[in-house]
Amino acid sequence: MALTVAVQMDPIESIDIAGDSTFALMLEAQRRGHKLFYYQPKALALEDARLSAHGQDVILRDEPGNHASLGERRRVDLGTYDVVLMRQDPPFDMNYITITHMLERIHPKTLVVNDPAHVRDAPEKLFLLRYPDLMPPTLITRDWEECAAFRRAHGDIIIKPLYGNGGAGVFRLAESDQNFASLLELFSQTFREPFIVQRYLPEVRNGDKRIILIDGEAAGAINRVPSLTDHRSNMHVGGRAEPTELTARDREICERIGPDLKERGLIFVGIDVIGDSLTEINVTSPTGIRQVKRFGGADIAALIWDAIEARR
Repeated sequence: MALTVAVQMDPIESIDIAGDSTFALMLEAQRRGHKLFYYQPKALALEDARLSAHGQDVILRDEPGNHASLGERRRVDLGTYDVVLMRQDPPFDMNYITITHMLERIHPKTLVVNDPAHVRDAPEKLFLLRYPDLMPPTLITRDWEECAAFRRAHGDIIIKPLYGNGGAGVFRLAESDQNFASLLELFSQTFREPFIVQRYLPEVRNGDKRIILIDGEAAGAINRVPSLTDHRSNMHVGGRAEPTELTARDREICERIGPDLKERGLIFVGIDVIGDSLTEINVTSPTGIRQVKRFGGADIAALIWDAIEARR
């Protein structure tokens, strides 16, 4: 049976369809005969108990530069839809948190993917702390003395914003780097929240593995290898995607966290693994669907829609 699907996302005209997971999900929904409505988060309105959004019906084509045809702008009651895909990118700020509260008004009668309450309660770098034995040594603080003590203990470290995304603001400080105090000063002036300090994992030179889980089960993976001039593996800053296989340690990590993800209604999750360490659990707007399929892996978009349709 055809479903009505509303997609909450960043501006559709600016996406890179070659690697965009939201676009892959929408293409698969369209292939199955589901009706797509597109809107941006700023178009949401909650009046009393009614959640609505201004947006447009959309028809997609897998053609760069000609990938979307939009209908007339109209207002819809999201509570009458079967599914809402919450797919806007972070930052995970008060606006993002407010939107999860708004979407919670219609879920689960309208299935919101992922469950907005549990997205709110599982920010990428904090949810990770549930599994201290799987992660690298990590400190979350604003206290300079604590940061200095952590650096003395571990030498080569990474400092990054607690609620950042896409590799933005991620700094590596080698043991001899003299920018430590300046960087802490910058972070303290820029961010109101604590920041995250981790031991640098040299295994990242071999790649930062993105593993996709659907309903708590590992479904596919890609390896993202940093360029020679950057420590970050994110593909939009020069990282290179390559095929990979799951190791025994990868499967152990997935088996540990999978039941928690499923219990929380987190249907589509992407985790990051460097060497033997779990470094992030991405529940807001995971990526990697098209890359997995391009390298001969599973059709992740189809598997996600199988999971969604099983709930309708």
